[in-house]
Amino acid sequence: MARFQLVLPLLAGIAAAAMHPATAVAQIGIGISVNLAPPPLPIYDQPPMPAVGYLWTPGYWAYGESDYYWVPGVWVRPPRPGLLWTPPYWGFGGGVYRFNAGYWGPQVGFYGGINYGFGYGGVGFAGGVWRGGVFSYNRAVNNFGGVHVTNVYNKTVINNTTINRTSFNGGAGGTQVRPTRQQEEQARQNRTRIEATADQRQHAEAARGDQSLRAKNNQGRPPVAATDKPGDFQGPGVARARDTAQNDRQPNQPAATPDQQQRAKEREDARAARQQKAQERANAKGEGAKGPGQQDGDPADARAARQPQHEQRQQERAQRQQQAKERADRQQGGGQQGEDRAARQQQQQRQQERAQRQQERAQYPQQQRGQRQPREERQPREGHEQERR
Repeated sequence: MARFQLVLPLLAGIAAAAMHPATAVAQIGIGISVNLAPPPLPIYDQPPMPAVGYLWTPGYWAYGESDYYWVPGVWVRPPRPGLLWTPPYWGFGGGVYRFNAGYWGPQVGFYGGINYGFGYGGVGFAGGVWRGGVFSYNRAVNNFGGVHVTNVYNKTVINNTTINRTSFNGGAGGTQVRPTRQQEEQARQNRTRIEATADQRQHAEAARGDQSLRAKNNQGRPPVAATDKPGDFQGPGVARARDTAQNDRQPNQPAATPDQQQRAKEREDARAARQQKAQERANAKGEGAKGPGQQDGDPADARAARQPQHEQRQQERAQRQQQAKERADRQQGGGQQGEDRAARQQQQQRQQERAQRQQERAQYPQQQRGQRQPREERQPREGHEQERR
């Protein structure tokens, strides 16, 4: 049976919030303890940001009227520039689960190591930073939708902790992260904590009164897991919790934009087309290899039908190799034959020249050969001097 511990600081804090909702200082916790563990965190897509200047605050399980109920994640404006949101969390100790309220401050404090997603990975906040009074958003973890955001950067968030949906710290099944010394000092001083804004409180009250957000009614899958505006549980910016069968990926990443969804669909269509073509080619090969009367899906018959084709290809390959070897031998032998042919041609040419000279000498008359000319008038016949040499 759940039990509650209402403390005086809570009442004082509520009174202060009523008088000054924008600057009310949060008290430590809200004095609620339960002996039943909160349900696991649901998985959902972040709705688009409504406008520049809003910061994301993740959803969480709250308790009231003997049951847990889900407070949807929502975009809200901070109380003033320079403040960041520390999410609430449940912590186990002394045999009970105690609720620690969320708050605004210049730094993100300890929230139990709970991986809420969208920049709240268990330690700190990776969704953006304040620079000169202007908030710069990390594109990797924020869903801008159709809002034009000027101050952006892109930094991939690497989660080194075990990915799970645990919603509480300590005890069996809870995270085992402990606060740092700086976080403990901040908790003791408790001077820079500003409690939830009026929009956040109204948002939580609306969730408390919605019976569909009760854990006993939704079995841990709230129909409104997140929304773009506080208290708006029926508008177009509402995100439902996904089925647990779809919760295998890292929890709570930004929802895809219409352009991203279109590109993903085109990639999926192209992948399906490639698979279809590959299947058609495989079917065509299988039909070409089947014999008469062969049935589909018989691997042994298919291999038997392909065996003759395989042997024929091997024979053709061996024949081509033999032909290539013969051509190489002919080319090598042809070079030697060419040299012998050239030598024979040169010898025949010399023999023809010798026979021509002998014929020319035989044509001169005997008397002309007998008449000797003076030495200075005699002219050697063409080729004669060469022959004598």
